[in-house]
Amino acid sequence: MRVVYNLLLLLAWPIAWVRLFIRAKSEPAYAERRSERWGHVPENVGRDVIWFHTVSAGEAIGAAPTIRALKARMPDKRFLVTTTTPTGSEQVVERLGDIVDHCYAPYDFPWAVARFLRRVEPRALVLMETELWPNILRHTKQRGALTCLVNARLSERSARGYARVSGLTRAMLRDVDHLFCQYPETARRFEALGADKARLEVTGSIKFDLDIPSNLDSEVARLRREWTPDRPAWIAGSTHPGEEEVVLSAHALLRDRFPNLLLVLVPRHPRRANDVAALCTRRGLSTARLSESPSARQKPDVLIVDLMGQLLYWYGVAQVAFLGGSLVPVGGHNPIEAAIHGTPMLMARHRFNFAEITEQFEEAGCLGLVEEKSLAGAVAELLADPEIGGAQSRAAREVIDRNRGAGDKLLARLEEIISYQV
Repeated sequence: MRVVYNLLLLLAWPIAWVRLFIRAKSEPAYAERRSERWGHVPENVGRDVIWFHTVSAGEAIGAAPTIRALKARMPDKRFLVTTTTPTGSEQVVERLGDIVDHCYAPYDFPWAVARFLRRVEPRALVLMETELWPNILRHTKQRGALTCLVNARLSERSARGYARVSGLTRAMLRDVDHLFCQYPETARRFEALGADKARLEVTGSIKFDLDIPSNLDSEVARLRREWTPDRPAWIAGSTHPGEEEVVLSAHALLRDRFPNLLLVLVPRHPRRANDVAALCTRRGLSTARLSESPSARQKPDVLIVDLMGQLLYWYGVAQVAFLGGSLVPVGGHNPIEAAIHGTPMLMARHRFNFAEITEQFEEAGCLGLVEEKSLAGAVAELLADPEIGGAQSRAAREVIDRNRGAGDKLLARLEEIISYQV
């Protein structure tokens, strides 16, 4: 099966080049440091590293506290953190840049992986969530390095996908020394796919131990003074194509009842801000962008948040939060950033990315399930009745408090196994 996989990779090599070139047209950051994706490592990156791979911004943000704490406990070890996206790279530099090395991870082509590993000579590889790549795992393991999958999550849908290539999946899982799962159901799915039960541990989700910025409260207060001193607001966070149309239709209905209502619209990818603004204009809604100078801003119907790293703050400004990626089959996005503010939350049916987490908020009564036609009504109910919102706010914070501590547990286990084996 691995031979077939590598043959398919060989055929896909020209496609990878073309895709990277096309992606760079819309996101210029993808044109930078392209050689790193083929295993060429910058000179400033060291050798004999503890290697963390965090994929994109969300994983980098979630992993940052663990990496920072582990580095403090192992000051003599050199740490390398890789990502695959420019947004992930930005978060690593911002949150960890003074204590770790950083570059992009190589694509899973055997020659790129081999070139990368010869250069960095990792002592351990720690993969965040479910970043399973056959060649990265096999080649790293063959070099004698420790391999871990941490904060692992595996939806039923993803498990079915891995089961379709069961031979390759079993081989990958044999190359993982320690597999730390968020929840028991995740562990059971990995075991069904062939993971050794003795290598499985349930440690909880480190996303509940969110790295809270020191300026969180003051920044939320500033945004409220600037944007919503005398008006209510609701937010649609991390939206995808096909969702903004639904959100804007709901906002039009809500404005009949709440004429002063502000919609804070946060597309998952800021590069889509022009498309989102055009949708608003076609519906006769005035817009402002967060990136504009204050003098250019009026009192808009819709505020488009077109800057990275702002969502956590805006969830604290709004009275109601709709979590994107759930009206379309993306799988939904993490509700924890909204929940730490106690903001009442709404999601649609596509929530498989964070099924166990969303179930906890649902059972606590602080995350409502909506459909396209019921979104406006659900938002209106929460805006009109502060007592409902207050009860949901308290419930959300209780769920957060109940799940804290996974980061400390994972940190202790990583320190133990890395110190012992590396």
